[in-house]
Amino acid sequence: MNKRMIFMLLATGLLFGGIFGYKAFIDSIIAEVFDTMEPETETITASTARLIDWTPRFQAIGSFAPVQGAELTLEQPGIVREIHFENGQAVEAGQRLVSLDTRVDEAELERLQASLRLAELELERQQRLYEQRSVSRAALDQAETEAAQARAIVATQQAVIDQKILRAPFSGRVGIRQVNPGQFLSAGAPVVSLQALDPIFLDFTVPQRKLPQLVTGSLVQARVDAFPGEEYEGRISALEPRLTESTRSVRVQAQIDNPDELLRPGMFAQVALDLGESTEVLVVPQTALRFATYGDSVFTIEEDGDAKKVVRRFVRTGRTRGDLIEILDGLEEGTRVASSGLLKLQNNTPVRIDDDPDVQPSEDPDPRPDNR
Repeated sequence: MNKRMIFMLLATGLLFGGIFGYKAFIDSIIAEVFDTMEPETETITASTARLIDWTPRFQAIGSFAPVQGAELTLEQPGIVREIHFENGQAVEAGQRLVSLDTRVDEAELERLQASLRLAELELERQQRLYEQRSVSRAALDQAETEAAQARAIVATQQAVIDQKILRAPFSGRVGIRQVNPGQFLSAGAPVVSLQALDPIFLDFTVPQRKLPQLVTGSLVQARVDAFPGEEYEGRISALEPRLTESTRSVRVQAQIDNPDELLRPGMFAQVALDLGESTEVLVVPQTALRFATYGDSVFTIEEDGDAKKVVRRFVRTGRTRGDLIEILDGLEEGTRVASSGLLKLQNNTPVRIDDDPDVQPSEDPDPRPDNR
């Protein structure tokens, strides 16, 4: 019995020993293969860290507003008698736009003017009689007062008639009328919009930390989606004296020439504002950065004869503009870095550089893609 147990234990030990020995042998073969295996060469594109002049720039979202704009109304109610403009027409200041029916008012004005003439004649008679000492000073004063009252009543009636004629308060372009001839119009009801379009205001907001850099007269560039590729320039004309408490930002207004009237009030605009003097900064394409929680890095390209490999280098980054990013520390001018294919790279990975310009990532500091 004891011999059988011993033989069984020896057989089991030999079996497991053979299994573990075989596994160790296979593992050593695999490790030797990986140790002697040449790493695969990866294809990448490359860019060179370079110095460029960089003006600090702030970008914001703004909207256009008219230098002068109003929704025109009439102060008196009445029936619309005539409309003196066409929709979308350019008008001059003082030009008649809409006339209400004033026939009753004009008849009343004639009656009041007749009363005024009578009062003035009576005043002349009283003046002559007073000079002849035939009437008292009180009678002359009474005639002067009645004549003044009659003039005031005539002026009031004339003002009522004038208030039934809508005139352009300033030069500009009218919109689409909201009234028709024969329509009864209440006092204060909207008639038509009038906007002065040249020049035009551009309103946007800037955070309070940028306030010391804002100067009246500074250049502003604006772009609108309606006209891709076009850029409009203007100057800062005013700064709001107080900040908005909810956002801690200051409202800025720029004035832009608009001779073709392409820019319209309410239009959305992308605003770029240069702040301060230009400085020389080191930049690389944003595609060359590998971002991570423990630090941003680039893969620099090192050459050994015809062979090339990449070495990971951590950098400190700054501002971005377009396709470029500023490098504050960790890289020198002229250093070549991988600009694409970073996900397949590790330290000392052999690389092949594809110089085809069609596959190179963009390095434009002010890219303007076609929005169509």
